Amino acid sequence: MIRINQIKIDIDKAHNNEEAALTKTILRELRIRPELLFSYNIVKKSIDARKDEVKYVYCIDACVDNEKKVLEKVRNKNISLASKKTYKYQVIGDEHLNNPPIVVGSGPAGLFCTYMLAKEGYKPILIERGSQVEERIEKVSDFWNTGKLDTECNVQFGEGGAGTFSDGKLNTLVKDKLGRQKEILKIFVDHGAPEEIMYVNKPHIGTDKLVNVVKSMRNSILKMGGKVFFNTKLTNFDIQNGKIKAIEINNNEWIPTDVVVLAIGHSARDTFRILKDKEFDLSKKSFAVGVRMEHPQEMISKKMYGEAYAKLPAAPYKVTHQSDNGRAVYSFCMCPGGFVVNASSENNRLVVNGMSNYNRDELNANSAIIVNVTPEDFGSDDVLAGIEFQQELEEAAYREGQGKVPVQLYGDFKDKRKSVSIGSIKPNIKGEYKLANLHNVLPDYVAETIIDGVEAFDKKINGFAREDAVMSGIESRTSSPIRIERDELFESNIKGVYPCGEGAGYAGGITSAAIDGLKVFEAIVGKYSNK
Repeated sequence: MIRINQIKIDIDKAHNNEEAALTKTILRELRIRPELLFSYNIVKKSIDARKDEVKYVYCIDACVDNEKKVLEKVRNKNISLASKKTYKYQVIGDEHLNNPPIVVGSGPAGLFCTYMLAKEGYKPILIERGSQVEERIEKVSDFWNTGKLDTECNVQFGEGGAGTFSDGKLNTLVKDKLGRQKEILKIFVDHGAPEEIMYVNKPHIGTDKLVNVVKSMRNSILKMGGKVFFNTKLTNFDIQNGKIKAIEINNNEWIPTDVVVLAIGHSARDTFRILKDKEFDLSKKSFAVGVRMEHPQEMISKKMYGEAYAKLPAAPYKVTHQSDNGRAVYSFCMCPGGFVVNASSENNRLVVNGMSNYNRDELNANSAIIVNVTPEDFGSDDVLAGIEFQQELEEAAYREGQGKVPVQLYGDFKDKRKSVSIGSIKPNIKGEYKLANLHNVLPDYVAETIIDGVEAFDKKINGFAREDAVMSGIESRTSSPIRIERDELFESNIKGVYPCGEGAGYAGGITSAAIDGLKVFEAIVGKYSNK
């Protein structure tokens, strides 16, 4: 295969006939006749909007006749032999497993770890405190429509984890030399995700497609010999001589096990309390809190792409600012053409998140605008102080909105006054909302840093600080406030227990959590035999 970088195609030509435009360009770049090009595949596709003329930029792998001769002829720094990266791992463990491994939590980390264990014949057991995705959709929709919360099955808990009700972004900053990320994307595609996620620059699946993907992965796990149990909550551990012997589920049944993967997600606060009581090594961790902010998607896309915006997908953005007070403020989990959602999981506490469907065709763009907080802000030396800090903010949000999502226009937020009417931007929120004053929810230092940041962002995206931009709160579940410590072999201080994923403090997003799931899988099969 020959790799060609920096192929640029006019967006109109790509829309009219992408295959013809690419083929013509490949033939020209390689200086070959059509019959010598056997096939090609897109490795990466992005949008270059830095100039007036917006183009798609491709990286292509082409299969041609006599590669060596072609390379000698073209002599182009953007053309070279392709190096194919294949995900490899070794199943070399020889320790005997008396019982199947148990994976706790069906978010991306737990789901991918279970999938790979099942593929290798370990017959894993996946337990999930929430419901399967079909039932979960109904419960979440009912909550948004009626306000009736199921504390065990909601936007945070249930099949697929919190990522199921999100934009489904799959880009990550994790450096991946072993091909894990490509393998994850391939597994997603094999289970119904759009094939384009294999090559677009900022891939996403969307909630409407994610629900079917996780269901399909569950069915594959079952076909490969694994077991999946829903409405099954981890409630205790049997630990003997520093090693796991069994777990308790639903306060009434014990399951013997040698291996437990803790992929619990960072909203499993009751489980963290059990871990503390059982003397797992835990540590406090910095995270970030703030608000969701909505702007017209057309405004964002026009700024990103100019007049070509109407021909292109809804544009994302990323903004960061270092405030004079020493704190960072930045966008997080940006959802083009999406919804803000009431993502609460506890009674009398309220938290918001963002969500998009695959088409990203809603009128508003939204993003979390968040400020870093550290253990010094938590007000306690207790290892669970970050959780208590979150809960206090979520209780304040619930009170301020009287059980509904508290909403405020940016102009009112800047002037510290309660909003009494909506401007030209209609809030696009799943769940009821109420006009409020978010200063009654946020710590002063967070509110002041957000204002400082939004004013700075307006210099990059004109209109970001518009008076009628919609803010809602509170965004407090950005990442785990706890880390479950693990050693270089991925085990906690309790042998046989493998902390994994975002809740354990080792990931931040769908892809990085899934990658961590693969790392833990590799650690298990490198130690234990499936015989």
